[in-house]
Amino acid sequence: MRKIYFIVAALAATFYIIYSIRKNKLSVANSLIWILYCIVLLFLSIFPYSIDKIVPYLGISYAPVFLLLVALLILFMMVFQQSKKIEELQKKVVDLSQELSIVKEKVNEKDK
Repeated sequence: MRKIYFIVAALAATFYIIYSIRKNKLSVANSLIWILYCIVLLFLSIFPYSIDKIVPYLGISYAPVFLLLVALLILFMMVFQQSKKIEELQKKVVDLSQELSIVKEKVNEKDK
């Protein structure tokens, strides 16, 4: 019965991400990791014991540790991506404010 709950939750998350993309609240580029995450969640919901079969080949003896490690790596990647985006936007703000100052100065000189 719990399996059905997880399948429904994974499908609901997938549909919500697609809905957010269609409403332009989330870009396609930023949503790819979330869609991939939902696909993995759906796969693990349908085949919950598949992780127990995969983990020994990776040299990990306890499956939940692997899931936590993967989740942590995904979060680090997302934080790094967002940090890069923030830095890019900060540079654009500086450039725009400098351009605005130059334009204001030219307008002030023209008025005088």
